[in-house]
Amino acid sequence: MSQPLEPTLDTLPHPLMRYFVATRPAFLSVTFVGCLLGLATAGLDGVTLSPLTATITLLFALFAHGGANVVNDYYDAKSGCDAANDDRVFPFTGGSRVIQNGVLSLHEAGIFGYALLAIVIPAGLWLTAVSGPGLIGIGLAGLITGWAYSAPPFKLQSRGLGEYGITAAWLLIVVGSDFVQRHAFSFAPVAAGLGFALLVANVLYINQFPDVNADTQAGKRTLVVRLGVQRARWGYALIALLCYGWVTAMIMLGHLPVVAAISLLPAVASFKAARNLAAHAAQPLALVPGIKLTILAASLHGLLLAVALALAFLA
Repeated sequence: MSQPLEPTLDTLPHPLMRYFVATRPAFLSVTFVGCLLGLATAGLDGVTLSPLTATITLLFALFAHGGANVVNDYYDAKSGCDAANDDRVFPFTGGSRVIQNGVLSLHEAGIFGYALLAIVIPAGLWLTAVSGPGLIGIGLAGLITGWAYSAPPFKLQSRGLGEYGITAAWLLIVVGSDFVQRHAFSFAPVAAGLGFALLVANVLYINQFPDVNADTQAGKRTLVVRLGVQRARWGYALIALLCYGWVTAMIMLGHLPVVAAISLLPAVASFKAARNLAAHAAQPLALVPGIKLTILAASLHGLLLAVALALAFLA
C-alpha cells in the first residue's frame, strides 16, 4: 500500500507552507466541526448568533489546535519518539515529520508552536470582554490541556491520560463556542458535545497502535502501551459505545431533539473501524482504513448533529 510523501525542503520551497504543514492541517477539521456544533446549540435555544465573534472563535480555536499539534511534535522530537518511529503511517501517525526531515529545526518548531498558543490569549481576552468572564475559565482550561497533553511535567499522553485530555479539550471547544454566543453556561453544549469529543478521542486512540513500539522505546506510557496491543484493541469499541450511548440517552431524556438521532448513523463507520482494529491491531499499514473511518465518524457525527439542531430550530 503506497503512502503519501512526507514533507521535505524540496517539496516545500516557500517558508509559509513549511509552517502551515507543521500544524497538521488535515486534522484541524475536527475543531471546525466542534465550533460549528457549539454555534448550533446556542442557535437552537434562540440565541442570535454574531458572525464576528463566531468567526474569531473559529479562527483562534484553529490556532490553538495547530499550536498544540506543533508542540506535540516538538516534545516527541526531543524524546526521540518520532525519529524512532519506523512503523508510522504518515500522515496519520508519527507526527508531521517536519523536524525529522529538516523542514524546520527543533528550535523553530518549538518557537512556532508556543507562538500559536500565545496568539490565542489576546483574542480570548477580547472575546471574554464581549461575552462574559466565564470564558476565561474555558479558555485557560483548553490551553492548559492542549499544552499539558505533550509538555512536561504533566505529559498527559505519556501517562495514559491522553484520551481524557482530548475528550476534555474538544468538549471545551463546543462549550466555549456556545458560551461566546450565549454569554452564559448551559448544559446544552455538554449534551451535544460529549459524544463528539469521545469520537475525537478515538482518533487519538487508534493512532497509538502503529506508534506503540516507538512510544515504548521513548518511555511514552500511552494507554495502548500500558494495556498492550491485544487488550487495548477492545478499548476503541468501548469509547464508541460511550459516545453513541450518551447521544441516545440525551435524546431520550429530552436534552437533544429527536431529529438528532441522525447523528447516530456514523456508528456504522465506528464499528467497521473497530472490526478493522480488532483484526489488524499489530499491523500498522492494515489499520489505514480503520483510521480513515475513525476520522470520518467523528467529523460526520458532529456535522450531522449540528445540522439536526439547526433543523430542530427551524421546525
